[in-house]
Amino acid sequence: MARPRKPLLSRERIVETARALVDAEGLAAVSTRRLAAELGVSGPSLYNHFRTKDQILEAVADSVSAQVDLSMFEPDDARDWRTALHDWAVSYRAALTLHPNIVPVLARGPGRRPAGLRLADAVFGA
Repeated sequence: MARPRKPLLSRERIVETARALVDAEGLAAVSTRRLAAELGVSGPSLYNHFRTKDQILEAVADSVSAQVDLSMFEPDDARDWRTALHDWAVSYRAALTLHPNIVPVLARGPGRRPAGLRLADAVFGA
């Protein structure tokens, strides 16, 4: 049987499914076995994309961080720093309101998450 042209599994699909599971049932509901079942794949296939469950949760946290608007920190934005921080906080709160169960992972700090680091760089540079 030929391999499918489009992979059945991708990092994005794993992250989207894990985020939906975290949103619906919380962090404790996420296991590689459960995630594989939700995706309709075998457990070991997840390890082609992520080495550990923690890496999956970090990717979910990064996807939530990426939802935060950082445009107010662009050099050409006319907002003063107070307004920019306020607008950023409103955007951050909106993302956390949509995904409250991922907050414990986000609270660990940005780590090496690309979106988390962009967020920290933007805010601390304000």
